[in-house]
Amino acid sequence: MNPPRWWHVAAPVVAAVLVGVFQLSYRGADGWVPPSTWQLAVYLAECVALLVRYRRPEAVAGVTVVFSAALPVIRPHAVIVDVPAIVALYTLARYTDRRTAWAAAAAAAFLLTISSAWWRSEQLLDIRNLLPANYVGIAVAVGDSVRANRAVLRQAQDKAREAERTREEEARRRVRDERVRIARDLHDVVAHHITLVNAQAGVAHHLLDRQPDQARQALAGIKDTSRAALDELRATVGLLRQDDDPPESRRSVPGFAEVGSLVDSFRSAGYDVRLTSHGTARPLAGAADLAAYRIVQEALTNAGKHGSERRVDVALTYTGDQLALTVSNPGRPGYRGAGTGHGLIGMRERASSAGGTCTAGFRDDGQYEVHAVLPLRGEAG
Repeated sequence: MNPPRWWHVAAPVVAAVLVGVFQLSYRGADGWVPPSTWQLAVYLAECVALLVRYRRPEAVAGVTVVFSAALPVIRPHAVIVDVPAIVALYTLARYTDRRTAWAAAAAAAFLLTISSAWWRSEQLLDIRNLLPANYVGIAVAVGDSVRANRAVLRQAQDKAREAERTREEEARRRVRDERVRIARDLHDVVAHHITLVNAQAGVAHHLLDRQPDQARQALAGIKDTSRAALDELRATVGLLRQDDDPPESRRSVPGFAEVGSLVDSFRSAGYDVRLTSHGTARPLAGAADLAAYRIVQEALTNAGKHGSERRVDVALTYTGDQLALTVSNPGRPGYRGAGTGHGLIGMRERASSAGGTCTAGFRDDGQYEVHAVLPLRGEAG
């Protein structure tokens, strides 16, 4: 509960004092009779108790109701409703639970009705004896309604804050996932093409003096590979462009249908790549299409960087609703090379995001194998 403002505490007390001075008077045979000292003392005690009603609502409600019931015993007066008791009961209903509020209301209504009937004993069956109970019910009903409305409002505010926090977390998560995805793409593109350029440059350097024609072919391959690298980098960076950018600024990312061209680019760089396929070829599901291409690309790149020979086997097996692809090459157990390991992590993440799996490691025959299983669309290609 937020601390109340000072005028929230003082205003009802001042109003109770002003009303009470008039109520404690009564009209006798000789005119209006002012309140007695005891009446004023009891009534002012009720008003003073109201100053701590926010801190001790139950205790203040009990004190004011008991004092209110005692006023007619001291001396007759014109009190119809005791203001401090009504304010205290409203505060009790406003800041406590419903059961406590209505239990206090029932006790207060009973006590004040008995007090009123005792005061007006000559008119025991007068309907006006029930007026204090009516005011008690109204005060508690209003306080309970305000409490319930504030609770609903607070709950709505909490839900709004939670929704805002969830939206912010979701936005951060999407930004983080997109950043990781673009980092994987950049790693795959750069590592793949730089490996090819390095291999082709080595071939050109070796053949430059003895076989210049083949050296020129290797240099032409470097030109084509670097152009392809620039195109793929442009396509990857195009992911960061805005929706209103011109269409010519974008280029579609590669798919698994281009795996043949990928293999040919390694062959032109001097690698012995054997591509085999089993089963009926069918298209892959959306995310799996790019994942399969990137996994083969990264596996071929790793074979070029870490393999003991320039020989790679790529096997594609279509079974049911899955594609199993295996890339193996002669490896050097214990040799890690200058890599960072991001390529293997990227392959596993790509396969997982597409609903598949990817494993990598040495086989018993010394071959290093990358094996991935990815989902197909299910319809015939």
